[in-house]
Amino acid sequence: MVAAPIQTGYWTRSRKVGVGLVAAGVLAAVVFGALATSQTARFTLSEDAQGAALAIDGTVGAILFGLIAAAAGAAMFTDRWFPWLLGVGIVCFVLSFLCWQISDAPAGQNFMPLVNIVRGTFLLAVPLIFGALAGVLCERSGVVNVAIEGQLLMGAFAGALVGTMAGNVWVGLVAAALGGAFISLLLAVFTIRYLVDQVVMGIVLNLLALGLTGFLYERLMQTNQAKYNQPPHFGNWEIPLLKDIPVLGPALFRSNLFLYLALILVLVIHIALFRTRWGLRTRSVGEHPTAADTLGVRVLGLRYRNVLLAGVVAGIGGASYTLLLYSFTKNMIGGKGFIALAALIFGRWSPTGALLAALFFGFADQLGVYLGAINSIIPSQFLAMLPYLATILAVAGLVGRVRAPAADGKPYIKG
Repeated sequence: MVAAPIQTGYWTRSRKVGVGLVAAGVLAAVVFGALATSQTARFTLSEDAQGAALAIDGTVGAILFGLIAAAAGAAMFTDRWFPWLLGVGIVCFVLSFLCWQISDAPAGQNFMPLVNIVRGTFLLAVPLIFGALAGVLCERSGVVNVAIEGQLLMGAFAGALVGTMAGNVWVGLVAAALGGAFISLLLAVFTIRYLVDQVVMGIVLNLLALGLTGFLYERLMQTNQAKYNQPPHFGNWEIPLLKDIPVLGPALFRSNLFLYLALILVLVIHIALFRTRWGLRTRSVGEHPTAADTLGVRVLGLRYRNVLLAGVVAGIGGASYTLLLYSFTKNMIGGKGFIALAALIFGRWSPTGALLAALFFGFADQLGVYLGAINSIIPSQFLAMLPYLATILAVAGLVGRVRAPAADGKPYIKG
């Protein structure tokens, strides 16, 4: 007996997104085209207005890129090449918007320095990459990690405090890793040993980290900044030859330890997760812990180790705030842990996917910074919302149907 074909209906996900993209593209062509000026919008391949640049008339660019975005949306009705067409549509919509903004900027500011934009995107994405990798390690093992915010915050605090007292940036980095591991230890004990609801426990740990670091900040750091809150900072490390690559070279290969470490960790975790025995066991524990147990895998022990490792990774990500650019301030993570969690979902629980999602959110953040610098007519409050709006749109509108590991969030009770 031949099974009947599955009826998916006319309005597939590709066609629904296509309709939205067509509407967005037409809106961009009409609205951004009308608001743009005839000033040339220049995208320079340097850190300033000098040197080679990609230039286009502001009005022409806004209309042209808007129409290309609409065409990409229309092409989605073929139900083919969905990721590529979606990517082209989003990029062209953003370019249409930028042609309006750059052409309408004050005289002398009608340019976008691509090196600075790329550098800022990677810099702002660094803590998101570490946080999302921490989520991958936990959730591939079957433990929901909502405590990424607290792990980042505790890492930032420990790195600043210990780094300042020791006067050594490497000691501060180790302390940051241990700070993140401390939050992870609490998460592991209460959710794996005592079977506390994992989402609730994650929220509680975020509040614990916020309250504990805020209290110690007021009692120690605020009263004596020189002794407790002036951490040493890592400098930039240049990679010969690669640093001379146009645009990417100065932005990516004249950077800091945290960016290099984040990219290395993405590669290492991806290979380990999909090419090693540890990865196979981790994925089996996250999907079918009972079956893994019958094959001799110590389910609870593996979950403990992976959750603690996730805390170490997130703690190092938190140190990228205090051992690279700033001193510690209360609640300095500002919700980035939740964006990292969204990057994890947007990236479909994959290290490489999490990296791309983190870069997407980092670009949205950097775009807000850039628009503020050229005195955009868009209110600064709205610009500050850009990374969070991008998070909502990405997770709610672009991800579609995704499946978390089957045992994610489900406690395992050994029979």
